[in-house]
Amino acid sequence: MGSREWGILLFLALIWGGSFFFIKVAVSHVPPLTFVWVRVTIAAFALIAYTSLRGEQGLVGWRLMGPMLIVALLNNVVPFLMFAWANTQIASGLTSILNATTPLWGVLLAHLYTDDERMTRNRLFGVIVGIGGVALMMGPAIFGQLGNGLVAQLACLVGAFSYAVAGVYARRFKKMAVSAMSVTSSQLAVSALLLLPVTLLFDRPWTETFPPLGAVAAILGLALVCTSFAYVLYFRLIETSGASNALLVPILVPPTAILLGGLFLGEDLHARDFGGLLLIALGLAAIDGRIFSLWRRPSLRPAA
Repeated sequence: MGSREWGILLFLALIWGGSFFFIKVAVSHVPPLTFVWVRVTIAAFALIAYTSLRGEQGLVGWRLMGPMLIVALLNNVVPFLMFAWANTQIASGLTSILNATTPLWGVLLAHLYTDDERMTRNRLFGVIVGIGGVALMMGPAIFGQLGNGLVAQLACLVGAFSYAVAGVYARRFKKMAVSAMSVTSSQLAVSALLLLPVTLLFDRPWTETFPPLGAVAAILGLALVCTSFAYVLYFRLIETSGASNALLVPILVPPTAILLGGLFLGEDLHARDFGGLLLIALGLAAIDGRIFSLWRRPSLRPAA
């Protein structure tokens, strides 16, 4: 990745670093199914309106609806529901750690199903070290929660795996010359249509009381910033850097959330937080490879 791609990666981590907090606020007042449906519906309408105002193509044609249905299920419906429900059962810190396993699944899947994103020792080492850094920042108390809410933890792993499959699968849209904007708006619109009958059947949202202003603000932030805008950046990153690189974002999300809490909310930063950051930086450097390649580069000797 070049400097532009690394910048997008870090910006996505900044955006998604606050998403777990917003999810926790939202699902405290809105049932998970209703929350996810409202989130993707608002995001879809916002992007369709934006593309219409700019005179760009928002939704793809019918011939691409099959692949778009798969991406909608894998990238929105399944993981959004898994993490929204899990946040009602276990701590958001634990869900973010389990979400950080996404790049590990992505590296394995990209190696198996792509020709140009083969697994390397540096890449695998970097992902594992990065996940270790996330775990260190969360602290030993998180590991005491392992086994509690086992079904919720398995749901998070299913969501992380689903994200990884979607990232690898979405590479095909570049070959089809479909823009990141069209992919994002189309998958969100399909997700909203898929979730609507399920939400009406199981949640019956008209029976719920209207959520407080804080929950409404959290849902709007998730829909407009953490979903519609962030997914445009994410699919562009897949286009330019490949799936396994784009899927590195979940490693950076927990440390971003912790640092934001320390800088702006007055939360305590501990020595393990900085140790975790160093591990994550080491992991990302190993994945990038350029720093380590300097050590292996043979020195140039003047000709005799």
